[in-house]
Amino acid sequence: MDFNLRQYLNEKQELVNQYLTKILRQYDQERELIMAMGHSLLGRGKRLRPILSMAAAQACGKDFLLALPASCAIEMIHTYSLIHDDLPAMDNDDIRRGLPTCHKKFCDATAILAGDALLTHAFHIMAQPEQIFEKYPNDHTRIKLIARISKASGIQGMVEGQMLDMHSHVPDHEDPLTHLKKIHALKTGKMITVSVETGAISTGAELQAIEKLIVYAEKIGLAFQVADDILNIEGDPEIMGKASGSDVLNDKVTFPSIIGLEASKKYAKDLVEQAIEAITEFDEKAIPLRVIADYIINRDH
Repeated sequence: MDFNLRQYLNEKQELVNQYLTKILRQYDQERELIMAMGHSLLGRGKRLRPILSMAAAQACGKDFLLALPASCAIEMIHTYSLIHDDLPAMDNDDIRRGLPTCHKKFCDATAILAGDALLTHAFHIMAQPEQIFEKYPNDHTRIKLIARISKASGIQGMVEGQMLDMHSHVPDHEDPLTHLKKIHALKTGKMITVSVETGAISTGAELQAIEKLIVYAEKIGLAFQVADDILNIEGDPEIMGKASGSDVLNDKVTFPSIIGLEASKKYAKDLVEQAIEAITEFDEKAIPLRVIADYIINRDH
């Protein structure tokens, strides 16, 4: 299979970065709020979620640029969640994407407001994409996208997952592994799934194709978190751009802590195989999705 993943990722990252920069350049760069937003948004992020969104659009045989507005909005929402997760009241982290976290670079209050601004502006971008983007879905499709993304990022998705993760303890009536899967299906999985889903929806894909892509996304979303737990043990902080070993220090419930490190690696591999199986009926246009699935569990950051 002649496919250069590094080149594909670099090209899509560059495209996303170009438009994220364009979004922020609409405003006075000397404002502290804009500086704080840019500090976190324009760092060396993997841009995995927007790349998955555009790859899903491509897999449906459509123009992936139609997925770009929602892709950028999702990255803004993801970045807001990282800013807030890093705060002293949450995970209390000092480094993110190889840079001081937003509250360390500025202050707690500015970080909170920068996160708030990224979240709310993401929906403005989807509502009025013509200010930034050359191609975008029609009004009806954009309303559907806003509904899907707001659901995935809110009390039925990412925010609830973070809330459960903060409590850290496993309820007496629930199996630890089941509880952990529930946390990450919400905290990480929902935003990865909606990234793939919105890529397909943006291009007007058929329901049958969307359903198969959702199965793919749910599997890689969980595999992504298992891989993150493994990286927290084995990863190089210099490459990851954040500290390793924090899960053990904070006594967090993780996949390795429940089923062991080697079993976690096998579980992640099995999930990726299931993800690829879900999209077997797609043609060569889905090659990026298949290769990205493997990348998720073999990445070093």
